[in-house]
Formats: sequence, C-alpha cells, structure tokens
Amino acid sequence: MLNLDLIGAEVLGPDGLHRDGLSFAQGVIVDAPVGRAVDLSGYLVLPGIVDVHGDGFERHLAPRRGAMKQMSEGLIAVEAELAANGITTATLAQFISWEGGVRGYEFAEQVFTHLRDIGPTMVTDLRGQLRFETHQLDFYDELPAKMAEWGLRYIVFNDHLPHDRLREGRQPRRLVSQALKARRSPETHLALMQALEAASDEVPQALDWLCAQLAAQGIAMGSHDDTTASQRAEWAARGVSVAEFPETLEAAEAAANAGNAVVMGAPNVVRGGSHNLNLSAIDLIAMGYCDALASDYHYPSARRAALMLWQNGMRDLNGAWDMVSAGPARVLGLQDRGVLSAGMRADMVVLDRETLRVCATLVQGRLSHLSGDIAARFMG
Repeated sequence: MLNLDLIGAEVLGPDGLHRDGLSFAQGVIVDAPVGRAVDLSGYLVLPGIVDVHGDGFERHLAPRRGAMKQMSEGLIAVEAELAANGITTATLAQFISWEGGVRGYEFAEQVFTHLRDIGPTMVTDLRGQLRFETHQLDFYDELPAKMAEWGLRYIVFNDHLPHDRLREGRQPRRLVSQALKARRSPETHLALMQALEAASDEVPQALDWLCAQLAAQGIAMGSHDDTTASQRAEWAARGVSVAEFPETLEAAEAAANAGNAVVMGAPNVVRGGSHNLNLSAIDLIAMGYCDALASDYHYPSARRAALMLWQNGMRDLNGAWDMVSAGPARVLGLQDRGVLSAGMRADMVVLDRETLRVCATLVQGRLSHLSGDIAARFMG
C-alpha cells in the first residue's frame, strides 16, 4: 500500500478541479503531506469509477460454451480489464434465469462462489449483483439463504418471458437458439416457458414475501426495464428502490419523483441512444432523472460517457463524473468512496490530460493498473 503526495496534477475535488495536490496514506485520503511526492503534471486525477451494473465479464468467464474450466483465471482477466478502464469498484451482474446456459443457476453458483472466494484477494473491489427472473417460483424459498451464502448485497428483478406470445399461443422469438444455449430441445424449452407463464398470477404475492425477507437482510433491491408508473410504484411498495434502465419516460419520471434511484447504461450515452431503441439516457440526464450510469455490457463506456457529458457541455466535470463515481456509490450505499476528499478511500483514476486515456488506477492506495510513461513517475 502506497503513501504518496500527488503534486502537479489537476485533481477533481468536491468543489471542482484544483492543483493543491492530493495525499493518501494507509489507503485513505489525508489532508496533509505524507512525505513522498510524485509529480503528475500533465495528468488529471479523478475519483475511481464505481460500476453499479456490468456484465462485460461474461466474455472472460464463458468465452465459448464449455470452454472455461478455471473460472478464477477468468476473474483475474476481468479485474485487469476493469482496472484498465479506471473502475475501482465493480458490480458483476449475473443472472439466475429459466433461460439456462450462462444465465442458469449452475453457472451463477460458480460465478458467485468464485467471486466470494477469489474477490477479496484482488485489488479491485469486486461485488456481485444477482439478476433474478421473477417467475422462478420454485427458487423463492431458498433465495434469501443463497444470497447470504454467496455474500451478495444487491439483487435486481427481471422478467424476460415473452408474455404476449405465450398467451396468444404463438412461438416465442429466438426459441431454437435460446434452447440450444440452454442445452434443451426447443419443445422442452417452450414447455418450461409455458409453465412459468401459467403461474403468473402467483408471482406478485410471492414477490411481496421475498422482498420482505431480503429487506430484513439489508439487501439492496432494484427492478429492471420498467415501462409504466404503476409498475414502478408496485416495486417501490416492496422496498425495491432502484430503477435500472427504465424503458419509458413515464417509468423513469415516476421513480425519480418517488425518490428512487434511476440507473442508465453508459453505452446508451456513448451511442447517443439505446441500442434497442428504448429511452435515451442523454434525455433523462438533461431532465435530471438519472442518478448513475453503469458500464452495462461495455466497461470503457463508463469513462467515455462521463467525459462526453463534460465535453459537450451538458454537465461540468464534477457533475459529469459524479454519474460514474459518487452517484453509483450512493446507489450501492457506499459512503466511503466516489469523492476525493479527506477520510475517503484512496480510489482514483489518472488520465492523460490531452488524450484522456487511463494511465493509472489506484484502489485504496494500491495500484491496480499502470501504463506508459507515467510508470516512471510512480517508481521514482
């Protein structure tokens, strides 16, 4: 663990950029020099990125069906990619879904078990998020205990059943490809979906019970892809206080007006809109209805989205960077990070002032990434 005085850089503090330097010791930012100076002239020092939801890890853990046998090696590769993109706290969003395959229970158990056992040995703060498909009623009773066993503190509820087609007796889209990924026959996969659909009336009451159990454990809860204000109100009544990627302005506005947190995808900002033509994150940010941006499926997008909001004048640098640092930290209930001020964790990312590329990432004063000429400055 390094104890350093960073001098010469532009540091993003609570009141904006300054050149007063930044010191940290024993993993915490301090308000007085500690003795060893590192000249970072020509660089920006910003709070480390807190990623509230990302599934870009999947390509490392399951590059091909059945190809990955040592998941711990995949997690090491995940951490390297996170650090190279300035992410100091990462939430790995893993499904437990009737869809099976890399979204099935067996794969999820491997991910969460390895994350629990291997994660603490890494520099980056790796956390898990369970994305749970709501119609899996058979799993409800054991879910609270599983959350505790895996050390999970965050769950997001999803519903990807093609309800309209199932109710109308039409074949769901992508049935064959989805069945093959789950290693089922199309007939078996369709029968499973039909059985889940048939039990839809039981889901709301079961969710009431499950959310009460999870709330008692202090677990943060979110909903995914909300479309209506009434839907969001139902979730809020259960204590589900995070709205992830709402698909309509109505749902996002309802969440914001109720004091719930709204999370959107950073790739949505970078692309200038949703890849599947849903609600624009840029529009929500402009209206003040977005609290945090998540990497979603692309880790580089968190940094790029914040910088774009700054460069195009939508937010000053503090406001833009808050969307990927302090904002997500608030969503996760992490009060010790997201801002570079005395007493906070020494989690930070160093960018080249001209190119805005990530040159160094530090987590609690420990280097997780170091690249290029800046290495000579840290190494003296």
